[in-house]
Amino acid sequence: MLGWGYAFTCAALVARARVARMTVGSSVYAAPSTSEVEWFRQVKPYCNAVEVQTVAARMSPPATVAGAGYHAACFALAGRIDDARRIIDRLPANDRYKAAGIVFDVGHPVADAGDDRSAGPIMEMVVDYWPNHYMALYHAGMAEYMLGQRDLSKHNLQEFLKYYHDHDGWTDNAVQVLKRLDDPNAAPMKRPMEPPG
Repeated sequence: MLGWGYAFTCAALVARARVARMTVGSSVYAAPSTSEVEWFRQVKPYCNAVEVQTVAARMSPPATVAGAGYHAACFALAGRIDDARRIIDRLPANDRYKAAGIVFDVGHPVADAGDDRSAGPIMEMVVDYWPNHYMALYHAGMAEYMLGQRDLSKHNLQEFLKYYHDHDGWTDNAVQVLKRLDDPNAAPMKRPMEPPG
């Protein structure tokens, strides 16, 4: 009995650590079920400005926090940030950051690809719901820098450095851009290379 009790306690601690690790990473949310992932897989090709409204009306997302996150992500990919916000705002206040985490995960490849016009508003929305999401702050700040939104960029990159303390390429890029933002004579620079990882 003691041996099984010990094994059960260890298994519970490992499971708890996995959940805790999820909350420390770039995004955290109620882990999506197969139905939520499958719903998004089916609608993703239609997450564009022309078809998003029609597909959302025709194929309702699962009525869960993750379902709302994927629903909002579809609208965000389509550039319909206000609609994405309305979806998230219908959730209880303590669940909104979870849905925003899903939006981040869906929008992250857009930011990594350097599509600043699309990624900037998506990441800014994530930051509104999850103010200390350091990777959303980084990507928002970089996109805003490239779009000439100097004040927003400076604010988001300074916030990024408050929460992210590794000395790596992300930090180096943020520091380099902040120096350029502080120097009115600095020539515009190309988008910094995204660090691997």
